[in-house]
Amino acid sequence: MDKSSVPARLDSRFYTQDVLEVAPGLLGKILTCKVGKEYLRLRITETEAYRGTDDLACHASKGRTPRTDAMFRTGGTIYVYYIYGMYWMFNVVTSVENDPQAVLVRGVEGIYGPGRLTRRLHIDKSFYGEDLSVSQRILIEDDGYRPPYVSGKRIGVNYAGEWKDKPWRWTVL
Repeated sequence: MDKSSVPARLDSRFYTQDVLEVAPGLLGKILTCKVGKEYLRLRITETEAYRGTDDLACHASKGRTPRTDAMFRTGGTIYVYYIYGMYWMFNVVTSVENDPQAVLVRGVEGIYGPGRLTRRLHIDKSFYGEDLSVSQRILIEDDGYRPPYVSGKRIGVNYAGEWKDKPWRWTVL
């Protein structure tokens, strides 16, 4: 990890930006999560953006439901959901209240795949709705590191019509 500056917790100003700013902006940031009695600190290496009710790949496209409620909250809220009966997906809500946008964190250093990430960090339903700017067990920090990256199509959203082709997935080189 680059130790050129002291990491600082991201605050609500970062998260209340548009998802297309936050998703690539999270690359290189440090996801810190309490696992047992220790904190694991891992750099974010891959993200994917989901942008509102018009984006057919976004859960919010079906409206506000008990499952998607967190997406309609203010940026910095955690949105987790369960897929395939085995994996929790960790998302960071962005933008302002009632403008549902979120970033799926797909990978961190040494852990590739959003399901593997949540298993390693013990992220589950209990994190749903938590505020990253004040949580004592999970946060995202910035130490100034800005890695090079590329963008590409999102993964697993072939059902979303034209939205499947949006280059809204970012990966560190």
